[in-house]
Amino acid sequence: MSADIPIRTDKVPRHVAIIMDGNGRWAQMRNLPRQEGHIEGVKAVRRITRAACKIGIRYLTLYAFSTENWGRPKEEVSALMALLVSCLHNEMPLFMENGIRLRVIGQEEVFAPEVKAALDEALAKTAGNTRMDLVLALSYSARWELTEAVRKLAGEVREGRLEPGDIDASSISRALATSFMPDPDLLIRTSGEYRISNFLLWQIAYSELFFSPVLWPDFTEDMFYGAIADFQKRDRRFGKLSSSNQSKS
Repeated sequence: MSADIPIRTDKVPRHVAIIMDGNGRWAQMRNLPRQEGHIEGVKAVRRITRAACKIGIRYLTLYAFSTENWGRPKEEVSALMALLVSCLHNEMPLFMENGIRLRVIGQEEVFAPEVKAALDEALAKTAGNTRMDLVLALSYSARWELTEAVRKLAGEVREGRLEPGDIDASSISRALATSFMPDPDLLIRTSGEYRISNFLLWQIAYSELFFSPVLWPDFTEDMFYGAIADFQKRDRRFGKLSSSNQSKS
């Protein structure tokens, strides 16, 4: 942790989600193939994963591949899938040494057999780790997730296990792919874009948002710690009065 960026150990966010944007632009600015940007982006993933472990974050969710990304050129998608497989193998020492459990949210069934096999192997090998969950959103979109949740709840109603009038926010949260973890405390997006891009739309209702102009491959540990320090200065009211205002009333 940088000595120049003090972080309160008693106010570390439990769950941080990141939209890792800017790999392609990073490569284009250097007249490199887009694939080079994705390779550099993996290095940033490694840096930030270590940094999150170091300060005690319990869940780190990375928007790695959206359902919309399937619409990219076939060559780029193939390269991304190959990179994913190699990373799952190459980063295993990082996962095991730091007690990181890998988890996936998204349409795992759509991946090619070799990709699915690599995912299953990594999930199995890290299943016993308990220090931090690294959650990869792969072939994920919030609208897909919400649609699947509606279908799940509709099935429970049809089977007589749930009354329509009993459906509430807790029921919906339980039906989501993220039901195993709390909602993000902090959502970070890199590259200077100010949009959510179909990511965790239900879960970020009260998340703090942090937008960085830096392209993802250039996002450093200190930048990450800076986002955490910024989060720690905020007054999270969840629609209520702040503690200072309550004391005045």
